[in-house]
Amino acid sequence: MKTIDLNCDMGESFGAWKMGADAEVMPLVSSANIACGFHAGDGATIRTTIDLALEHGVAIGAHPGLPDLQGFGRRPMKISPQEMYDLVLYQAGALQAFARVAGAPLHHVKCHGALYNTAAGDEALSDAMARAVADLDGDVMLYALAGSTMAAVARRRGVRVVAEGFADRGYRDDGTLAPRGTPRAMIEDETRAVMQALAMVREGSVISITGQPVTVVPGTLCLHGDQPGAVAFARALRSAFATAGIEVEAP
Repeated sequence: MKTIDLNCDMGESFGAWKMGADAEVMPLVSSANIACGFHAGDGATIRTTIDLALEHGVAIGAHPGLPDLQGFGRRPMKISPQEMYDLVLYQAGALQAFARVAGAPLHHVKCHGALYNTAAGDEALSDAMARAVADLDGDVMLYALAGSTMAAVARRRGVRVVAEGFADRGYRDDGTLAPRGTPRAMIEDETRAVMQALAMVREGSVISITGQPVTVVPGTLCLHGDQPGAVAFARALRSAFATAGIEVEAP
């Protein structure tokens, strides 16, 4: 039986401001990427999201981002490799401390937004990210874009990498994600997104925004918890996977 991890970005509320339907989505996924306070989230949100993940047996991951609350961490920012290392270690270390108090290990790190996309094709930034993950206590994994420089560099560092695919994002011919705000960057049709997810898991490929086949072999698929209809989409994915004989579980 084929297996796939279904991850979701969570804990992205901040103070009295709420984002996402974490309580409804959590039972439908196998790993949670929890915001660490820089692009979203705060201490109380981290704590309650970890508790929710433990309640449903969901693996706990850190979701560090750029220090940009207003831009939700999605605006590019020029940073050095040392700044990358510091950003990842600082945020993931904080979330790891909350997880430890709750009696759970930190399972993985998955960077957010512009931090993720900037490092995906950059050797030096990817190496700094991998060093930070390696320096965390325990056998912490890195979720990295399938086929990316980030994934290759982290493997050379000896970090366990889980290749990530995106059901609701358009791919360019080189296997990178089409930037948000550009045509066909987001797949908003639920049926198309489910078909793309199934193609990645069963066939290891997707069709790019220009109509070309692109190799994408994921160990985990991302579900964006801040998207409208995230709960319905998660249910549709689980139903399609069950019908196809694909088991959902964390790596």
